[in-house]
Amino acid sequence: MMTAAVPSAEDLRQLYRELILDHARSPRHFNKLSGATHQAEGINPLCGDKLKLYLTIEADGTIDDASFEGSGCAISVASASLLTDTVIGLTTSEAQAFFRSVIASLTGSDQVAEEDLGKLVALGGVRDFPSRVKCATLAWHALNAAINKDSETATTE
Repeated sequence: MMTAAVPSAEDLRQLYRELILDHARSPRHFNKLSGATHQAEGINPLCGDKLKLYLTIEADGTIDDASFEGSGCAISVASASLLTDTVIGLTTSEAQAFFRSVIASLTGSDQVAEEDLGKLVALGGVRDFPSRVKCATLAWHALNAAINKDSETATTE
């Protein structure tokens, strides 16, 4: 019986880099969502990333659809793409739990189990580049603002 080789840490880092590049080059849900019930704008004044996040949230709190539009660096676009992929089908409380976990993971403010993040663990490599953490967290701050119907522009500052 053959056993699969366990990927090395470097193999995993490469896989995560490829996932980020894939989402940056071909972002998912990159469009204006007509009929959105919630939306928020986000800006990262440090590097100029700007986005608008759209959500359709059902009466029971389930996020039925999500999309974004805007411009920014590869990390910002990839993070927004991964966010939309992740939150569709979740409840707003589940999405906010991801928001807290992603922010904690990227800022190092709390230990977060990798299995709790799923494919979002790919964003973890950004921790090695402190100036890029705000790029990766922008969409997540916009998510929190949209769910809370905060009319202020979400910012990373």
